[in-house]
Amino acid sequence: MKNTYPFLSSFLLCLFLVFFGSCKTAKQNTRQAKEEIKTGAASKVAKELPSSPLLPAKTDDTKSLLWEISGNGLKKSSYLFGTIHLIAKKDFFMTDLVKDRFSRTSQLALEIDMDDPTMMLKMMTGMMMDGNKSLKDLVSEEDYKLLNSYFEESLGMGLGLFDRMKPILLSTLMLEKSQEEVVSYENVFLEMAQKQKIPIEGLETAEYQLAMLDSIPYEVQAQMLVDGLKEEGGNDDLFAQMVELYKQQDLDALYNITMQEGSEFGEYEGPLLQTRNKNWIPVIDEMSREQPTFFAVGAAHLAGEIGVIQLLKDEGFILTPLK
Repeated sequence: MKNTYPFLSSFLLCLFLVFFGSCKTAKQNTRQAKEEIKTGAASKVAKELPSSPLLPAKTDDTKSLLWEISGNGLKKSSYLFGTIHLIAKKDFFMTDLVKDRFSRTSQLALEIDMDDPTMMLKMMTGMMMDGNKSLKDLVSEEDYKLLNSYFEESLGMGLGLFDRMKPILLSTLMLEKSQEEVVSYENVFLEMAQKQKIPIEGLETAEYQLAMLDSIPYEVQAQMLVDGLKEEGGNDDLFAQMVELYKQQDLDALYNITMQEGSEFGEYEGPLLQTRNKNWIPVIDEMSREQPTFFAVGAAHLAGEIGVIQLLKDEGFILTPLK
C-alpha cells in the first residue's frame, strides 16, 4: 500500500502495535515488573541505577534522536528519544549511548499508556464509526468490491468483519501487511524496561488517540483507503526516504517531510501532531520531576516550532542533543 501520509501512518502503526498484540508479551512482563516495584522494588531500582561515569557524547550536533532534558529545577536528567514505530530489521539500530542513558532512568514513558487494564475494551469501542456508518456508505460499489478483493487475497478475510471500523484503521492493516520483516522501537524499549524492572507509563491513552481520528471526516478516511490501494505498486519512495533521514537522525528533515503540503490529508496532520505535542508538555514536566524518565515518542513530534523539543525549551528546560 502506498504510504501517502507519513505522520498518520506512523501514528496509526503505534495503535496497531498496541491493539493487534505485537506488544502483548512485553506488556505482561512490564505489568509484572510494575507490581514488583509497587511491592518494594522501587527503592531497589533507585539504588541500582548506574553510578559509573556517563558514556561520552557529542553535544553540538543537533542531528540526533536522543536529547537530554535538564535544568528548570530537575534534580536528575531525563531523556527524550525519537522513534519510528516500525522499521525494517535491516535498518534498525540502537546505539550504546541510548542504552547507557536508558539504564540511568527509573521509568519509561511511551506515547500510549500500556498499563490501563481497560485499554483493549476502550479501543474496541473507539475503533468503530459513529452513527452505524459502514464502509459501504462511504465508497462506491466498485471501490468496495476492489477493497474486499484485496482483503480476501492479501489478508485471508473479507471486509465483513471490518465494515464499521474507521477506514483509516483499515489503512493500517493494509500498510502492516505490506511491510517486510520489521522491528518496533517501542517493543525494544518495553523489553529493556522489563529487564531493568521499571514501570511503563503513557503520555496519553490509546482511547484518546482513537478519539482524535474523529476530527477527520469518515469520507476523507475512506478516500485515503481507496487511494492507497489504487496507488499500490506506484513510485512510492516516501517511506524509504523517511527511513534514510531517520538513520541520519535528521529530525528537521523528518519534520519537513511530514508536514509537506499537497495532499488532501495534509490539513489534518498538523493539528493532530501539534495538539498532542502541547498536551504532552505538562505530563513530561510532571514525570521528569518525579523521577528520571526515558521518553520515547515518534520522531516527527520532536522538531519544529511546536515540536516537543522547542515546547520544553519554552517551559525553561535545557534540551541537549546527545550523539
